[in-house]
Amino acid sequence: MSFTSPTVADAPLESSSSAVSWGPIIAGTLAATAISLVFLLIGSGLGLTMVSPWSHDSASLTTVGATAAIWLIVVQWVSAGLGGYLTGRLRTKWVGVHTYEVFFRDTAHGFLAWALATVIVAGVLGSALSSIVSTGTQATATAVGAVGAAGAATAASASDGATGGFSPAYFTDALLRPANTAPAAGNQSDEAVSAQVTRVLVNGFVDGKLSADDQAYVEQVVAARTGLSETDAKARVDAVLKRIDETKVAAQKAADTARKTASAVALFGALSLFVGAFIASVSAAIGGRQRDEDEERLALLQR
Repeated sequence: MSFTSPTVADAPLESSSSAVSWGPIIAGTLAATAISLVFLLIGSGLGLTMVSPWSHDSASLTTVGATAAIWLIVVQWVSAGLGGYLTGRLRTKWVGVHTYEVFFRDTAHGFLAWALATVIVAGVLGSALSSIVSTGTQATATAVGAVGAAGAATAASASDGATGGFSPAYFTDALLRPANTAPAAGNQSDEAVSAQVTRVLVNGFVDGKLSADDQAYVEQVVAARTGLSETDAKARVDAVLKRIDETKVAAQKAADTARKTASAVALFGALSLFVGAFIASVSAAIGGRQRDEDEERLALLQR
């Protein structure tokens, strides 16, 4: 008696071709990138957004409001939707693939097209996006410099070895300050007196307030150099110190506003990217399904 082994049907082999169709993905990427750049230019021209494809056209962060955030979402919505839809419609039909797998591949292709377009747009807008991220830090330095730019420049040129806000020249001036300021101030040159007063004001700015000795010295110098009475000189010094404090507060407020605006723009930018990724995936699935349905209708009509 002979025994024969049962015949086992060969298992289907895995397809050697990749499930990723780069042709439709690149086509959708090009469409999404072009639409993004066009809409960003339109928004920049209409003043709806501070982001421009060209870094020198970017506006200040303080001009960004709700319209800019909405416009960024609209740009992502339109560009990602069109790019994803083209990605789905331009692919070839997958044969022998389950419906769920077709849906997954379409959404994945839409997501890849959105991701590639985002990378390209980010490369074009690299300098502008970098300025957004660093604006919060830059605003603080700008605000501090705005408080007394001219005085700080004079102090820097008149202070030897000043580092980290510490000026040895200021303490040297304090040591050599004459008991009777009026004759000494009258005999010195304008540059020397201005440098000394500037160092005193800068030191007071760093400490937050002028000391009583420094303020008395400044009042005496002002009286000696301007011919004002002690009362008028004191009033002028008080007025200038008040203006310095007001400028400092305004600069700090502007820096805080710039930091908050930069944070808001970053958050809305991330939200718009999430919206774009979702829209691109859904649009690709819709485009792929319509492509398959149209092919099925055409096949039925040809029968």
